[in-house]
Amino acid sequence: MKIMLQDAAKRFNQNWIFGNMTCVFENKKSYAITGSNGSGKSTLLQIFFNFQNLSTGKISYELDANLLSENPQSHISFAAPYLDLPDEFTLLEIFNFHFSIKKIYGDNTIEKIIAEAGLSGNENKQLKFFSSGMKQRVKLALAVFSDTPLLLLDEPCSNLDEQGITWYKNLMNSIYGKKTIIIASNSIEEYSICDNVICISDFRKN
Repeated sequence: MKIMLQDAAKRFNQNWIFGNMTCVFENKKSYAITGSNGSGKSTLLQIFFNFQNLSTGKISYELDANLLSENPQSHISFAAPYLDLPDEFTLLEIFNFHFSIKKIYGDNTIEKIIAEAGLSGNENKQLKFFSSGMKQRVKLALAVFSDTPLLLLDEPCSNLDEQGITWYKNLMNSIYGKKTIIIASNSIEEYSICDNVICISDFRKN
């Protein structure tokens, strides 16, 4: 998927977070969004997913040379530490529910994905009993293994231990060049696969 921003700007109340942002995120390329705290990294990803709207400017999406005028979210997967999982669901229930809405990427199965995420043996455990690191693995697995052309990740290694970070890096290497990937982070460890780094702090509303 290709994303085009034209004179994009966002403000909260009277404060402009970023502005004058005109750029193109090319299909199947990988991008890191960096910047100081409060500069709008997470906000920009939420705008891409239509959680939030631009204050001014335009955003458009292109898939297979066709402009998407409606429901771009169906083509996007998003994982972030602040997105909650339904605690009453078991691991197997959340995977079954998620992949009833979105197709599984490649020739994977739910069982294979759970094993790949290092979560085997927890299929019938409710998510409320998962550690923060286990929950982050669930979020990443659901997003990465969804058959969508755009993957958005916000601080993907949050709550992951060393083993989890290694798993994440291997996972990202396996999909490099196969999807458009946009990662919001200031840690090179999280966006080491990215070909392009965009510092959102460079975009200020004059």
